[in-house]
Amino acid sequence: MVYYYFGSKDELFRAVLEAAYASLRDAERAVQLDRDDPAAALEQFCRFVWRYYAEHPHFISLLNTENLHRARHLRKSGRLDELVGPVVRLLSQLLADGQARGAFRADIDPADLYVAIAGLGYFRLSNRHTLSAVLGRDMADPQGLERYWERAARMVSGYLRASRDRL
Repeated sequence: MVYYYFGSKDELFRAVLEAAYASLRDAERAVQLDRDDPAAALEQFCRFVWRYYAEHPHFISLLNTENLHRARHLRKSGRLDELVGPVVRLLSQLLADGQARGAFRADIDPADLYVAIAGLGYFRLSNRHTLSAVLGRDMADPQGLERYWERAARMVSGYLRASRDRL
């Protein structure tokens, strides 16, 4: 049946990846950000991304597998801009709003910012088992995650801050 519907196992895997990215994109579109306060909106966005990863561990597993394949399946997708472009545009607008209000630096690349935000959440969760073993604590503990996310949001905020007293 796989061959009938998808042509190959590779095409099935690509379809699963696209569906996973589409679910993330749909969730990103539904998130409500504070349009009057870019700093608050940025923290809301960060927490949304990190919480999504925590609540969808299969997404992390799929990405890990695709990275082992050097993005072979994603590179064949004709839907990448449709699936990932909206979040970069959302961050671009959020940055522009914050820059216009003097809250954010002007030299921030939205794609780089997204990678930084994603990395702060992704690494801890994708490596939770080995980190838990070597650090001697549960890296997926909900209270620990909340504490980490609060500090990670402050790191991102400090990086973007326009004032001279930036971290």
